[in-house]
Formats: sequence, structure tokens, C-alpha cells
Amino acid sequence: MINMYRWKETPCEVKRKILRRSGQDIDAFLPQAQQIIDRVKSEGDQAIVALTREFDGADLAKKGLRVSPNEIELAEKQLSMDVKAAIEISYRNIKKFHETQIPEEITLTEVAPGLMAGEKISPIESCVLYVPRGTAAYPSVLLMLGVPAKVAGVKRIAVATPPQADGTVDAASLYAARLIGIDEIYRFGGVQAVAAFALGTESIKPVLKMIGPSNIYASAAKKILYGTLDVGPPAGPSESIILADESSDADLVATDLLIEAEHGPYSAALVVTESQAVADAVANLLPEKIERLPQKQQEYVNRVLSNYGGIVLTESVAESVAFVNEYAPEHLEVLTSDPFALLGKLNNAGEIMLGRYTPISICNYSLGVNAILPTGGRAKTASVVTVFDYLKRTSLSYATKEGYESLRKHVAAFADFEGFPAHAAAVRIERK
Repeated sequence: MINMYRWKETPCEVKRKILRRSGQDIDAFLPQAQQIIDRVKSEGDQAIVALTREFDGADLAKKGLRVSPNEIELAEKQLSMDVKAAIEISYRNIKKFHETQIPEEITLTEVAPGLMAGEKISPIESCVLYVPRGTAAYPSVLLMLGVPAKVAGVKRIAVATPPQADGTVDAASLYAARLIGIDEIYRFGGVQAVAAFALGTESIKPVLKMIGPSNIYASAAKKILYGTLDVGPPAGPSESIILADESSDADLVATDLLIEAEHGPYSAALVVTESQAVADAVANLLPEKIERLPQKQQEYVNRVLSNYGGIVLTESVAESVAFVNEYAPEHLEVLTSDPFALLGKLNNAGEIMLGRYTPISICNYSLGVNAILPTGGRAKTASVVTVFDYLKRTSLSYATKEGYESLRKHVAAFADFEGFPAHAAAVRIERK
């Protein structure tokens, strides 16, 4: 069954459920995550091998934790021309876009005569990219994480990703890493990866930051190790809104609704429209489109559209926009008659895709924008991954004698008022 909500008439508890999504309580997973962290801390590499055998069914005892240079070199030969071309064009576009984000290394502005304020931008020294793996590999995630890290100038970039059953890392991910220029790749994930890169083992040097989407157990480990390791932005199940109006092509709306719905049973995918005709048409088109999907995706989509997804019917475009801003989706696709006319009013979304030729798919893979986005309503305050996730700002200040003299009495007055005599004394002396 496909949910359809007439939003003004929807009960408050149902509204809360839709706006909350599937958000799991991470605290329930903390004890198990702590046990694994403690094991990695005490047993090191041996624990990683044992845990990877237990959770992923892969034996790393002979292969080793780190992917060899030869494996990376041979990956290209295992891929079809189509897959290689897809990875290459995505890499090119992602790199080109993220290069536009690089700020000036040093800026100084004279805020008053003799007083200079500014910033120095520096890359972080090390990071590990967490690339998840489910029933498939996700080289696109590696591109989205790795390209901005490389563009930012991070010196040490490692990759941690769960292995395939035979202990290998998929060729597409290795090829993507090679294009980026990353050769420190490890064939394990989960809590053990978070622990290893936060605490270090006999073969793994700790890093300063981990970034990338992870399952609930690894997310629990990140919560525990926050402070030891910068764990980057959180990521939950995928979610999307297709914003439609009376002019929208119902077939396109229905087609694009399924993009995020096929990710998994905890995803959320919504159509939001003021048009009853479009809502009804989409509802009628969906069953046939769902039947064309493989069985696993059918199960995911049906569960999503009957649980945290569906169709939201509003009374006006303005009410639709208000719903979007309250929901703050990860992905927002605008299929209205004039998407750009609404852009200034759409304030809360991880990404906004404008018009019929910009489906979520092309942005997830190849257009060049980053696809690692805030979920669970975090788009109200959080942002898409950019080079700035791998850069840090250091405040710069410079004062001439003239500038110093102009501020002395004011700083002393402030320091006296707040009760900091040493602060005041520092500006009462003559500096020669």
C-alpha cells in the first residue's frame, strides 16, 4: 500500500513519524560497540582479522589487512569499458567542481588603521575514508569522499571498506582510488575500522579524522570515540522529496520517487504536491513501475512507501515549500513549472536538483556535486561534504604600533570589567 497523506488532516502523531523518519536509537548499540573497541585496543591486528571473519565471512589472515599495490594495479583489467568510463567521467566532474571550492591560503583585511584580521587555510594532515559495503560495492562513495580530500591537499588519505567474501576489495573501488591517487587501502570496516584508525594497531597508524557513511554499529563506535577521532558528519538512511505541482509530469515524478526508495527498508521517499490530479496519477503509476524492479528492490520500495514514504498532498505550493523546509530532506528534486522561482524559498535541503533533466541519479554519480549529504533533518544546520571538511581555518592577526595604541585603553577597560588583570596589564605596558 502506498501512503497518501492530506497533510492538514493528518494526525499529529503520524506527522511526527514522517518528520522523524526511521531514526534508530544509537545508544542501544553502544555496549556491543564498546566491546569491539576494547578488543581492538587490546589485541590489535589479530582482533581485526578475527572480527572480519566473524562479521564479513572473509579470512584476512593470509591476504593481510592492507590491499597490495599489485591488486590496485590489476583492478583496471577486471572492469568493463563502460564501468571504467563511468568512473572516469564522475571523477573528472567531481574534481573540477571541488577545485572551485579551494579558498585563498592566506587572507588579511585591514579592519582599522594598523589592525589586520584574517585567516590561514590549511589541510588536515590525515584522514580515513569509510566506504560502506552491503550487497554491492559503492565506488561512487569513494569518489565523493576521496576527491575533495585530495583536492584539499590532505597528505595521508587512507580508505577502509569491508571486503568481499573472498577477502578482496572490489575492482571498481580500487580503480576509483587509483584515479584519485590513494594507495593506502584496507579491507575491513565496521566498529573495528573505527577503533583501529582512532587508536592505532601494530600495523595501522591513527588518523585525525574519519569521514563517510556507516552502519549503526560503526556509528555507535564513532560516538564512543568522538574526541579521540574527528568522526565527521553523521549519515542515516537515504531520503528524498520530489516537489511537484499541477504542471508536473506524473510519470517522471513516479520514476524519480523510486530512486531513493530502493536504497533500503529504512529509507524515506516522498512526493509533495498541491495537485490532487498529480498525486492520484503518481499513485496509479507506481505499482507497475515497482513490479519492473528486481525482487529485493520491490520489497524495499513497498516497505518504504507504506512506512516512512508516500505522497503528501498540500493545499498550495506555499504549503508544499513549508513542508519541505520543515522536513529538511537529504535530496530535494524540484519538478514544478518554474523550479528557479522557488529556489529562494527552499532553505533546508542537503541538495536541490532543479528541473526534469536533473534526476537524483545523475547527482548521486556523475554531475560533479557531492552526494554525501546530511540526513534525518540535519540539513537545517548541516551541509554537504566539501573540501572544507578536509580544511581547517586558523585565525590570523597583526597590529602595527599605531593599531596597538588605538586599542590599548579599550582593551584594558574590557579586561578590567570582566575581571582579568593580566589581560589588562599586557596592554598597559609600552611595547618597544
